[in-house]
Amino acid sequence: MTDAPIFAPDAWGLTEKQARLTEIARTLAAETFAPRAAEYDREAKFPTENYRDMAKAGLLGICVPESEGGWGADLKTYMLTAAEIGRYCGATALTFNMHVSSCLWTGALLDGLDLPKEVREEHHAKRKLHYDRIVRQGKIYAQPFSEGGAAAAGFKAFGTTALKVEGGWRINGKKIFASLSGHADYYGALCTALDHPDEDPSRRNTMYIAVPAEAEGVEVVGEWDPLGMRGTVSRTLLFKDVFVPDEAQLMPRGVYPEAASRWPHMFMTLTPTYMGIAQAVYDFTVKYLRGEAPGTPPVKRRMYPTKQLAVAEMRVKLEQTKALWFAAISEARPDPSKDSLMRAWAAQHTVMENANALSALAIRTCGGQSMLRSLPLERLYRDSRCGSLMLPWTAELCLDMLGKAALYERGETDAD
Repeated sequence: MTDAPIFAPDAWGLTEKQARLTEIARTLAAETFAPRAAEYDREAKFPTENYRDMAKAGLLGICVPESEGGWGADLKTYMLTAAEIGRYCGATALTFNMHVSSCLWTGALLDGLDLPKEVREEHHAKRKLHYDRIVRQGKIYAQPFSEGGAAAAGFKAFGTTALKVEGGWRINGKKIFASLSGHADYYGALCTALDHPDEDPSRRNTMYIAVPAEAEGVEVVGEWDPLGMRGTVSRTLLFKDVFVPDEAQLMPRGVYPEAASRWPHMFMTLTPTYMGIAQAVYDFTVKYLRGEAPGTPPVKRRMYPTKQLAVAEMRVKLEQTKALWFAAISEARPDPSKDSLMRAWAAQHTVMENANALSALAIRTCGGQSMLRSLPLERLYRDSRCGSLMLPWTAELCLDMLGKAALYERGETDAD
C-alpha cells in the first residue's frame, strides 16, 4: 500500500505542480529507493542507481526553468518534493539537494534579483550550457561548500580561489564534507575570484563556477566512514591548478554575496531530507506497533498505554515540525521580513533537532528490535543525528542568530 503524502495536497493547499512532483518522488522513492537504502548505508556507497532513476523520471531538472526543458519548480516546490525522497533514502535526498541547489541559485533565485540587463543576458547564455547537460544528458552537479572555517557560515572569504587567466580561471583549494565526491560530473565550487595572485581575498568577489570532475588537477582524497548519511560519500575534494573556461561560471562574479543575503531561505535546502526522516520514523513506529512493519512478525503491540502515549507524543512533535517548516518555506522570497527570517531559523532548528528526537523516542518505544540493522530505524536515527551539525545554519548558529535578532534591531549595539 502506498504511503499517504507527507503534505496532503488538499489539506495543505498544494498547487497542481507540487502535487504532481511530490507524487512522482514518493512513488519512485518508495518503490525503488527504499529497498536500496540499507545497502548504500552499510557499504557507504553512493546511490548511483537512484540518480539514474531520477534522470529517467525528469527529476534532475526539477528546478531548471521550463524554458530550458525543466519543471521550473520554485524553492517551496522543490522542498516538498525532496522531503518525500528523504523519507525513503536520506543520502539520496541530501545529495540531491547539492545538485538541485546549482539550478536554484542559477535559476529562480537569481531571476528574482534586479540584475543589469547585460549581466542577466550573459548569465542566461552561460547557464543554458549547464541546464542542457542536466536535462538532456543527465549530468549531476555537486555543490562543495565547506572548508572547515568560517567561510561556509558567511563570515569570511572562501579559501578556495579562482585566479583570472587568459580564457578562464585557475582554481586552487580544498573542500571538505564534499558530498558526491567522485560521483558528480561537475563540482559547482564556491570560491574567491582574484585578478592578481597577491590580491587580498574578499567575500564581495565570491564566484560560483562549475569544475569538471575529469579536469586535470581535480582529486578526491580520504576515507568516508561516518556515523550517518554514509551514502553521500562526502570525501575531501582538492583543486590543484585546475583550469576552467569563462563559460563555466554558474553565477556572475560577485553576485553570490548579494543573492545569499537577500535570499536567506536558500540555506534551508538541507531541511527537506530531515523532514522526510521525521515522517519515516513516525510511519515505521505506527506500523511496527500495529504488527505491519515489513521484516517483523505480525505481532501487535498497540494495546499498551505506554506505547499509545509515546505515539501521541511523537504525533504532536511531528505536527509541530511540519506546521512550522511548511510556514517557513511558504514565505521564501527575496528580502524577507525580520519575523520571516526568524521563523526560518526556528524551522531549521526544529526540523534538524526534532528528526533526531523523534528517532530516539521511536527506538525507546519500539524496543530492542529497533536496534537491528535489518530494520530501518537505527539507520534513520544515525542519519537524523547529522542534520543539526550542517553549515551554514547549524542548530547552534540558529539559536545564536535567533537570540540576537530577538534582542537587537539592525545596527543596534549595547551603547544605544
